[in-house]
Amino acid sequence: MNGFLNLREQAYLQFQRGLIARDIRPGQFVSQRELTEITGMPLGAIRELVLRLEADGLIRTVPQRGIQIREVDVRLIRDSFGFRLMIEREAAAAFARSAPDTAFVRLADEHEAVLVAAARGVTEALIAQAQALDDNMHCDIVDSLGNEMISSAYRVNMLKIRLVRQSETIIYANLVVPVMRVHLAVIEALASRDARRASAAMEAHIVGSRDRALGFGDGIPASLMAKAAPKKPAGTRSSRRDDKSAARPRTT
Repeated sequence: MNGFLNLREQAYLQFQRGLIARDIRPGQFVSQRELTEITGMPLGAIRELVLRLEADGLIRTVPQRGIQIREVDVRLIRDSFGFRLMIEREAAAAFARSAPDTAFVRLADEHEAVLVAAARGVTEALIAQAQALDDNMHCDIVDSLGNEMISSAYRVNMLKIRLVRQSETIIYANLVVPVMRVHLAVIEALASRDARRASAAMEAHIVGSRDRALGFGDGIPASLMAKAAPKKPAGTRSSRRDDKSAARPRTT
């Protein structure tokens, strides 16, 4: 039984990778056989995967047509980002109160490294790195709540966000720098240990992303960009790199 459960989890992970690689697209019709080819998993695991994906609202079975990947519409965008907002406001407050200083240093370092690389030129690899950094930061913050049910539900919702990202909210080359700087503003709010400030910064960030997905603006909140100076958040170590960051070109 454990071995089969492992196969089912592997199939779910491969489905996620298919979304990231755009082998699986919103609204696409696929058969179970095609899912075995996309994921590389056996048919038995795919049958279990289909049941799970239906329960999660990621696919639907259409009579005489097959399995359809969830389409992106206004309701999906509003619902998925609304769920994020509800969870991440509280998670940001909790993270600000309880995360060790080293967590803020690590996050700031990772974002600064992307900015340094972006100054040399934004590549496809760097865009992928920035997107992974975005995803991992938000998951780490949610996990700080210490609630496995919330973390699990959040990750299901992130798959729906991935569907939206394919058409609307993926980080494009011209957004790498401003998105990283907005994240640094959020990290600075988290590092302040002020729960209300951290929650407000996270809300502004998520609302901006939602509005970009809906076609309103570029997803970069002015309230955060005003604070998104290319520097380390309070309480983190300084370096020569910080002095040079002010001269980095901004991508628009």
